[in-house]
Amino acid sequence: MNKLAEKIMQGDRRSLAKAITLLESTRPDHRKSAELLLSRLMHSGGKALRIGITGAPGVGKSTFIEALGKIIVASGHRLAVLAIDPSSTRSGGSILGDKTRMESLSRHPDVFIRPSPAGTTTGGVARASLETVILCEAAGFDVIMVETVGTGQSETRVADMTDMFLLLLSAGGGDELQGIKRGVMELADLVIINKADGPRSDLARQTARDHDQAIRLIRPRHPNWKTPVKTCSALQQEGLEDIWKTIEHFHKCVDKEQEEQRSRQAVSWMWRQIGDELVEMLRNDADMKQITGTTENEVRHGRQPASRAARHLAQTFLEKHKGKMQ
Repeated sequence: MNKLAEKIMQGDRRSLAKAITLLESTRPDHRKSAELLLSRLMHSGGKALRIGITGAPGVGKSTFIEALGKIIVASGHRLAVLAIDPSSTRSGGSILGDKTRMESLSRHPDVFIRPSPAGTTTGGVARASLETVILCEAAGFDVIMVETVGTGQSETRVADMTDMFLLLLSAGGGDELQGIKRGVMELADLVIINKADGPRSDLARQTARDHDQAIRLIRPRHPNWKTPVKTCSALQQEGLEDIWKTIEHFHKCVDKEQEEQRSRQAVSWMWRQIGDELVEMLRNDADMKQITGTTENEVRHGRQPASRAARHLAQTFLEKHKGKMQ
């Protein structure tokens, strides 16, 4: 692990990819090795700008990231893109197509793109996402983008591990003020209306005005920052320079808050991980297999409510392990 850590700090991309695979593994021995590696590297980074990006499927997230990414590396930065792909609930497989869609950006020597399966973790965010950010920082990447699946609670989790959160929308997507949840709007530090080109330009500007009015009713996440609404065309590469300048301005405005915010995020992530760990322990406990199977069957056939079943399983699990914990 010490040798692997040294190679990562030297910027070796193959070692970085190997370490991320280790983080994402569910094998107990791999998990222990990953924890040792993180302990070695967690103080080697921490200075990167972390940007979360969300938006509904089809809004053009991959095209936007590739177009903006080219501007970022042209400005002298090293960019890591962590793309969380949805996993199949049937097979557990994942498409992992973002690296293919960002083909031009992925070939740049100062860019590292890592697609990861969302798996079954709450909110559709890869379990090791925050740890992967730490590894990328240790490898010398100073701008890190985390792209969400764009569904459910993934936005909250990504907002809890990044400095700035971008909400990407498209013009003419129906009544978007009704379709976008207030909770997602409250997380956004920058709202971007994409696909503002050709005959859709006027519609994009109107969509931006509507969202600008709506966002004034929401308290911003940072006292020194009012969430702006911008338009762009990632496909035509228009408006992206302005968006990057806005991101840089945000970073300067909230720089003093960053250390405290990351401390809060680390604690929040710890509690989320505790929940995931306990669920996994319960599911994999050999002594609980029969009890969980019977309880699931009772819930499935409506013989007891899910809330009571959950409490029963949790209490039974704790009782069985009380002696071990003492």
